Amino acid sequence: MTSALLTGVRFAVLMGGAAAEREISLQSGENVALALEGADCRVTRIDPATEQWAEQLSGIDFVFNLLHGPGGEDGVLQGLFDVMNLPYSGSGVLGSALTMDKVRTKQLWLGMGLPTPEFALLTADTDWSGLIEQYGTLFVKPALEGSSIGMSKASTPEQLEAAWERARAYKGGVIAECFVAGAEYTVSILGDRALPAIRIEPASEFYDFDAKYVSDSTGFFCPSGLTASEEAELAALALRAFAAVDASVWGRVDVMRDIAGAWQLLEVNTIPGMTSHSLVPMAAQAASMTLIDLMAEIYRLSMEARYAS
Repeated sequence: MTSALLTGVRFAVLMGGAAAEREISLQSGENVALALEGADCRVTRIDPATEQWAEQLSGIDFVFNLLHGPGGEDGVLQGLFDVMNLPYSGSGVLGSALTMDKVRTKQLWLGMGLPTPEFALLTADTDWSGLIEQYGTLFVKPALEGSSIGMSKASTPEQLEAAWERARAYKGGVIAECFVAGAEYTVSILGDRALPAIRIEPASEFYDFDAKYVSDSTGFFCPSGLTASEEAELAALALRAFAAVDASVWGRVDVMRDIAGAWQLLEVNTIPGMTSHSLVPMAAQAASMTLIDLMAEIYRLSMEARYAS
């Protein structure tokens, strides 16, 4: 059934790009391209960082977009493909743009009564001492970058200012989020279905870029160790959070569980990684899906989303 669904479709796999997660995008794209080719699909690899890349879209039936971060995950290319009437994977313009903006994502969640850590925007005029006194330990990260780019932890005014300096090297504002002590989970979304949750135990102090993409010491647990009722509660929350920001088709919702047992939403990824360290394929495997099964379902759901009446 999987191969029949994909038979005859001319696929483009978008990978690379010019954002900070370029190398991860190249790995994700190659992983997907090889899976499609293994199912006898016709695949064209396209890197938008090259000149006249759009000309390679001629004759393409469907785009698997594996570009991570600004320029690929933020609604820009989604809008282009809509104008071209070219079907593509994942969320549309609005969902992509909202989820790329951590501040507006959290504002929407708060407006809907969904739990997310308190936060503040950092500028050159920020009262570093006052913010540490108010919140204690903070996570600092660029507001318009990928989930593990430019992030650091700060427990003193000096650390907070230094973290802001690091994060503001990227485009967009800088957000400081109240530190949540507890276990970290991620829930992969596929259509209106939540795949089995994964509990993350980073080898380093927190789940940064190296822990996510490089280290072989980070622990990923699926089953997550939650009870059936806890798993169902987390799945329902993740689906609500995903829908709240108009995300669709597939993605990943990152969540913390604080020491009191309460869930705290962190962010949504509308184009998660598809590398050997990536979590969506891991969750799909726990749901008895191969990588090509996953890609076929993303294709099916995307086509439904693009051409829904």
